[in-house]
Formats: sequence, structure tokens, C-alpha cells
Amino acid sequence: MNFSNFPVNTLVGADLGTFKAVTQGRHVAQDKRIKMFLTRCICRLLSLFAHLQERKYQKLLANEPLQHDPLFILGHWRSGTTFVHNIFAQDPRFGFTTTYQTVFPHYMMAMQWLFKPIFAALMPKYRPTDKMELSPDLPQEEEFAIVNTCPVSYYNFWFYPQSMQEYCDRFLTMKQATPEEIADFKDKFLKLVKISMWNSRRGVKDAQYLSKNPPHTGKVKTLVEMFPNAKFIYLIRDPYTVFESSRSFFTQTIASLELNSITVEEMEQNILYSYKELYDAYQEQKKYIPEGNLFEVKFEEFEKDALNITERIYRELGIPGWDEARPAIEAYIGKKKDHKKNKYAYDPRTISMVNQAWGDILDTWDYRRL
Repeated sequence: MNFSNFPVNTLVGADLGTFKAVTQGRHVAQDKRIKMFLTRCICRLLSLFAHLQERKYQKLLANEPLQHDPLFILGHWRSGTTFVHNIFAQDPRFGFTTTYQTVFPHYMMAMQWLFKPIFAALMPKYRPTDKMELSPDLPQEEEFAIVNTCPVSYYNFWFYPQSMQEYCDRFLTMKQATPEEIADFKDKFLKLVKISMWNSRRGVKDAQYLSKNPPHTGKVKTLVEMFPNAKFIYLIRDPYTVFESSRSFFTQTIASLELNSITVEEMEQNILYSYKELYDAYQEQKKYIPEGNLFEVKFEEFEKDALNITERIYRELGIPGWDEARPAIEAYIGKKKDHKKNKYAYDPRTISMVNQAWGDILDTWDYRRL
């Protein structure tokens, strides 16, 4: 099934309280009201089972500490974070939130036996924008799970793109988030990490959570408050490519989820705005990361020498287990060498917009201006 054919959106997996908090007072377009109705109905039905996981979580995990603080892969969307995420996920030490779990985070410790086969049958095999493979068990960015467990999420914009800049200021950079909202995010995210580790790496000695989540790039200070010894990888990619790819990704994918809509031109301005806000927030907040816990790299350089740079990351961040993980990582990188990426031709209008909005970033990272 293609994404665009879904009669509901991913809020079907939210708990009822989060669903109400995300949707309350928001405009739903006339042609999206059936989707909203069906999504609400399924959410209400599934929420009847959410207490099964909650009971199990309180009994088994609520008071259990993590073995290690997480490894976070940061960077704007379309900066190569998925490729790096999949490489590190070959290491069996790393646990992660899977694609299934991001849509159904309340049914990871219970009812997965029922919901996952249905989800697998319905989801497409490849991501429509870049043909990266999709599977219920592959690692996925956890923001899709956060939005279904906590209303403090930038990804509310997938449903309400007309409020994209509002969500950017409130929840992407947390500039306008209240102390209560920040506390709610911390509580729900820690819970998600614990359940994801229980679900994917239960019983694995020395296990560590692996996060790939572009929205985390704007809240580094909050993450370090939660996980003082967390490790961070920051990726940056040619801004012209990032803009073109983001425009393609957001405009193609958002249609299947949105409950109101904006023009392509409005989406372009939102991308230009949020990229700069995310970049500035990261640059200001990375000072909170302890020395030796951050590795920054251009994606173009990583892609050319993925195996050796991955080893450098292990060594420089003090991540254990490189010798054991290397064979699987090397095999994965070798398999991906023939993957055909999208190629973009940048029209003068695109070049002008990127130069005007992101010119200082191009210069700082030594990308040639077109």
C-alpha cells in the first residue's frame, strides 16, 4: 500500500489523552474530516488495551535504571541520519525504537503479536522519497512514537502543517515550551527508551539505546540534563541537497497524514525557517555536551569512508564493542554501496532561497555557494 492511500493517519496509535491534547482546537479541513473521524475511532478502540502495557511497565521497568546513557544521532532531516542509524544498529549492543513501535508505542510490551502483523501487511516496502527499505522491525526515528505518547512534539505539524512554525518554536527548539511541557517530554521520552530497550535488547549485556531523531538536534540541553554521559554524533550535509530533499520528502509524505494543508511555497518557507532555528539551537546548546562526547562530521565525508569513520566514532566517543560489531557493520556498508540516491538539479530560485536563508551556514561549513 502506498502512504497516500491510508484512510487514517498515525495518530491511531496514540493514547486517548495525547490524541485529545494534540487535536483539541485545531482546524480540520473539510476533505480531511473522514480521515479524522476514522483515526479517532480506531484510537479510541485501541486505547482500551493501553493499560496492559502500562501495568507491565510499572511492574518491570519504571524503577529500573538504564545500563548506559544513549547514543544520539543528530542533524536536520535528509542529512544522512538514517544511513548512519542503520549502520550503528548492526551492532547487537544497540537497542532502538522500531518502525512498528513508533506508530504503536503503547503496544510494545503487550498486544504486539496482534498489531504488528497487521501493520506489516499494510505498510509500503520502501520509503517513497528515496527508496530506503521499510520494515516493522527496522530502526526508526522515535519522534513518531513521542507524538503518540506526548503532545510535546514537533511532529504535530505532520497533522497540522498550518501550525508548523508554532510547533517549531514550542517543541523543536523548546524556546516557547513551558517547564511543565519540558517535564512531560522528559518523562515520556525516558519511558519510551526503557520500553524500547526491553523490547529490542532485553537480556543483552552492556546494552545501549541508539537514537536517530532530527528534532532532538534542537534540545541538546534537555537531553544532557536527562542523560549526563550521553554520546552525540552530529551530521551536516550540503544545504542545497538538504533543502531540495526536504521539500520533496515533506510534500510527498505529509499528504497522507495531514488534517489541514498549506501550499508548497508555504512549506518551503517553513523548511527555510526551521532549518535555521534548528541549526542555531544546536550551535548554542552543544556547549552542554561534555568534552569527548561529541563527534561532528559532514555526511559527504562519512559516506566516502563510512567504515573507517564509524571506527573513529567508536574510538573517539569511547563506545565499546567495535571489534565484535565490525563484521556486521562492514557487511551492511558493502551491501549499500550500490544504493542509488536521488540526484537533484537546483534551479535558480532554489539556489537564491538557500543562499539568502542559509548562506552563513554554507560558509561556516565550507560548502561552495552556487
